[in-house]
Amino acid sequence: MKILHIFLLVLLFPAMALAVDGRSVTYTVAGEPFEGYYISPSADAPLILLFHDWDGLTDYEVVRSRMLADLGYAVFAADLFGAGIRPDKIEDRRQHTGELYKDRARMRRLMDGAVDAARSEGANVDHAVVMGYCFGGAAVLELARSGADFKGFVTFHGGLATPEGQDYSNTKGKLLILHGTADTAITMQDFAKLAIELEANHIPHEMITYGGAPHAFTVFGTDRYRQNADENSWWRFRIFLKEVL
Repeated sequence: MKILHIFLLVLLFPAMALAVDGRSVTYTVAGEPFEGYYISPSADAPLILLFHDWDGLTDYEVVRSRMLADLGYAVFAADLFGAGIRPDKIEDRRQHTGELYKDRARMRRLMDGAVDAARSEGANVDHAVVMGYCFGGAAVLELARSGADFKGFVTFHGGLATPEGQDYSNTKGKLLILHGTADTAITMQDFAKLAIELEANHIPHEMITYGGAPHAFTVFGTDRYRQNADENSWWRFRIFLKEVL
């Protein structure tokens, strides 16, 4: 995300400029280096574990973390690609996400490692919600299916497909799925299929779809951005956090 886009966020969300300072956090998982981002307004703040989209942990996730810190939440933005790996070409993004989609065990290890890193920073991982954008939304659902014990799981225009051999029988916590009706990458058929799965497994959930919103509708400064869908989904997310935390 470019500096101009961050400037636009500050204009649209003035409170963001008041956020406490965050910091980069270098941590390791099975000997591999990763670089996350941590911000917390207070020692006892509820935690949001944030997973990035397919270009890695960039300024976009940092800005969203600061917005959440202004609301009183600690945020640990995890790194699922590795320190210094922030792909800016589509083929590289597909490579890094594709590797994790093919190796779900590794994806789960990296997410567990991020939880451990957040705990090491003093974050309250026992009173937490997990959220993610695009690829990060797919990671959120992977963590939900693993049986990870969090208060809630939230996806913004995230991947919704369930891999073969997996289901939601072990899921804990409530799911909030925020989707764009005009998303051609993750379709309304995918949306409906997930709804049927969650209902069949008696998983508490809410699924909202926004008319006219394409894939990545929350990403400022792009032709996919839809202000109405972004603001409405953020509003529902804020209410959800109050409900579960």
